[in-house]
Amino acid sequence: MNGYPKIDESNKLYERASKIMFPVTQTMAKGPSQYVNGVAPKYIKKAKGAHVWDVDGNEYIDFNMGIGPISLGYGYKVVDDAIVAQLKDGITFSLMHPLEVELSELIHKIIPNAEGIRIAKTGAEVCSAAVRASRAFTGRSKVVCCGYHGWHDWYIGTTSRAEGIPQEVRELTSTFVYNDLESLKSKLDEDVACVILEPFIFEAPKNDFLKEVQRLCKENGSLLIFDEMWTGFRVAIGGAQEYFGVTPDLAVYSKAFANGMPIALLTGRKDVLQHFEKDVFFYSTFGGEALSMAAAVATINEMISKNVPQALAKIGKQLKDGYNALAAKYELSTVTTCSGFDCRTIITFNASAGDPLIMKSFVQQEMIKRGILWGGFHNVCFTHTQEDIENTLKAYDEVLPLLAEGLKKNELVSLLKGKPVEAVFRPVGAVQKVFKDKVVAK
Repeated sequence: MNGYPKIDESNKLYERASKIMFPVTQTMAKGPSQYVNGVAPKYIKKAKGAHVWDVDGNEYIDFNMGIGPISLGYGYKVVDDAIVAQLKDGITFSLMHPLEVELSELIHKIIPNAEGIRIAKTGAEVCSAAVRASRAFTGRSKVVCCGYHGWHDWYIGTTSRAEGIPQEVRELTSTFVYNDLESLKSKLDEDVACVILEPFIFEAPKNDFLKEVQRLCKENGSLLIFDEMWTGFRVAIGGAQEYFGVTPDLAVYSKAFANGMPIALLTGRKDVLQHFEKDVFFYSTFGGEALSMAAAVATINEMISKNVPQALAKIGKQLKDGYNALAAKYELSTVTTCSGFDCRTIITFNASAGDPLIMKSFVQQEMIKRGILWGGFHNVCFTHTQEDIENTLKAYDEVLPLLAEGLKKNELVSLLKGKPVEAVFRPVGAVQKVFKDKVVAK
């Protein structure tokens, strides 16, 4: 790509949407506030492998991967063939479909805690179902959480976007700090039904943190829930619970295991999930939608046969190590770092060097100019090629010295060609320490 992309068609669509859609995006992490408005494209028309094309015809290497669901790559033949084959027989039916049994048996084999399985459509709803089941099983009301768990009342009341949620509901959920057992202990009492956390976001667990959380939950009579939306099927086929050897009472999954089709899972102890048979209501018309289940079976089997987690780690490590080497080359190691588990890494900017969002915006702007659709993350997929990695590192090699020069001259703001990116929302309470200056991307 020569120069900043022409985005006339994107802007025309955005103008039309702005008149009738509030906001214009269905997923905040995909919306204009997460990109330099005026430089970045706003609408993608098609995708293949690890590349996407916007509505103006510009091509980019993508490191957002649909904000997580694209684990194998866009238009992956094995998965698309499974979808097309199922489409010939139908999508949604008046009775149950055999794929519900096939998928559940497959999950039972590969996920350690999957004595029981529920199939749903979105991550937020299985998180809420897990919380509801925990309350029913324990007879308790409170929830303690760490991470991001969707848009439903019980969780989003802990953030700055809590308008519309009754105070009584907000008071039932509290937060704790990752890798800080004392912060969890301070929240546990006899009315805590469950502790729900992401097994890791980017920081690794220290000093057997997950095992210690499990121990505290057991001692307190609270259920432990792993939110594995990001970790599931990426760090290992069986997710973080397989990788770390810690089996939670319940776990929830979405994103990676159907390569872009909308589906989610709740797995866990049989004695807990049996409450859904009579006492707890959790059903939806599209829970057994067959195209997504066909995609899930095909994706998981491909992940197993191709050892996709190992491949993701290899790709991600090249990017992480390459970025950090370039940051050192341009004397920016104290300014910017790429960190996280190799399958999914984040680039952060040190607030002591300047406004992190301004630095992120500048790097994003210049990466887009070089044909990289970049949001501060390396969400890698199986079909990112060696050429993709080399081109990305070449772009970093051009952009990081520009960042260093802009910081030295204190002119980054004036170098921006549009409105800088914004945070999705601000966590409040103890969880604020977890996210620090990072942007929540869900």
